Amino acid sequence: MGPGGVGCWLPGGRGVIVGADGSLPGKDTPMVSVVPTTTRRRLVLVVLLTAGFTLAVDFSILNVALPAIGADVGFTLDGLQWVATAFALCAAGFTPLFGRLADLLGRRRLFLSGMALLGTGSLVGGLATSPTALLAARVAQGLAAAAVTPAALSLLTTTFPEGAERDRALGLNGALMAAGFTTGAVLGGLLTDLLSWRWALFLNVPIAAAVLLAAPWVPAGTRSGARPRLDVPGAITVTLGLLALVFGLTTAGGRGWADPTALVALVLGAALLGLFPVVERRVAEPLVPVSFLRRRTVGWGNLAGLLAFATETSLVFLLTLYLQEVLGFSPLAAGLSFAALGVGTVLGGALAPRVIARLGATRAIVVGLSAQAAATLPLVLLGPTTAMVVPLLVATFAGGVANLVAIVGFMTTATSGLPDHEQGLATGLATTSQQVGITLGIPVMSAVVTANVHSSGAETAATVLSGVTAAIRVNALLAAATAVVVGSALRRR
Repeated sequence: MGPGGVGCWLPGGRGVIVGADGSLPGKDTPMVSVVPTTTRRRLVLVVLLTAGFTLAVDFSILNVALPAIGADVGFTLDGLQWVATAFALCAAGFTPLFGRLADLLGRRRLFLSGMALLGTGSLVGGLATSPTALLAARVAQGLAAAAVTPAALSLLTTTFPEGAERDRALGLNGALMAAGFTTGAVLGGLLTDLLSWRWALFLNVPIAAAVLLAAPWVPAGTRSGARPRLDVPGAITVTLGLLALVFGLTTAGGRGWADPTALVALVLGAALLGLFPVVERRVAEPLVPVSFLRRRTVGWGNLAGLLAFATETSLVFLLTLYLQEVLGFSPLAAGLSFAALGVGTVLGGALAPRVIARLGATRAIVVGLSAQAAATLPLVLLGPTTAMVVPLLVATFAGGVANLVAIVGFMTTATSGLPDHEQGLATGLATTSQQVGITLGIPVMSAVVTANVHSSGAETAATVLSGVTAAIRVNALLAAATAVVVGSALRRR
């Protein structure tokens, strides 16, 4: 509740805000969030989780279909990467801006507008007959992800009270978000093989329509009584900085780290992001107050989340290379191999609230990332035969469980202890960490593989295997180092 007011329940589960003086709200009374009844909260949870899972699937659902898309729509080989990059650029680059707009304009309004954009963009993409139309549709989907994800997460954190109930909701959200990435690979292979890659886009249309029909059950969230101003200089700086950084990372992953375009983009992105705190100190109503970023739970919690997403999603990329380039699996068979990881992430999301209740969010991050590193490290023993496939499935299952414990610990850490009016800001940052992590991890690990392949001479199954195992070693060490550094920082008084 906002300051100076209390909540009362009316028959039928309706809520009303009563002022500190006993008055009822008038037309000029600022609206604050009201936690719905238990049944309604469950309906809200289903709507929000459905939207989040759908957007997580969209990150990877077209990856295995890229060759088919190129042949059907007319992409060149170099241009195919933009089917994935256009989505990731917009999803990561515009999330901080939309996270703040959710606080200023209304979370439900932004959430529903984003879902409408997702449905429209998916329909256009499914009908696309030219590269330009398909890329425009992927841009729309990325903007929809940037709008919907922080709005949905802030609606979730303001609908469920802080504590065990919110931890359970965040656990389910984290499980489905992570499972969505692996489900996208499986579903994309199935739809491409059985129907057409276009159905990977058409699938979003009825889902978006169903979520929009459920709009009356979605709470409005907190709305400020004043008319705040948007920090335009800060929004431009951080958005362009993230766009340049993500563009540079994806370009480097495809062309190598010596590529001039990638280097210029990375330097520009780093410069703009370095300038962002300076801009925020000079504006009256900053997009992200510097004091907010200095909170240990916000800063270190988001670093943990970024690296948790970066390591696990890039591991999926590395194992896809291994299964297809070394073992010769088909795209569909490779996608199905990640079912164990998907089951592990769902189980991890269910277990995470119990771990947090027992150990606390900080220790959950440390335990989760440490166990993830321990599950990942044995994969350096992968060989040129299928003898390690069963151990691979076991390791990815265990790593999925551990990764979700860390992710829910990060979400809890980064959003706890904050008032409702800052939840959009906090969840926008958390979502940015997630999406930048997903986008950052793959090109970094790809560069490790590429460097090892080039140092070994020609690209063969043996040199790819050597590069993949080297990158897996880096991946495991990065998860372990994150556990140590973030755990130490969050425990320090």
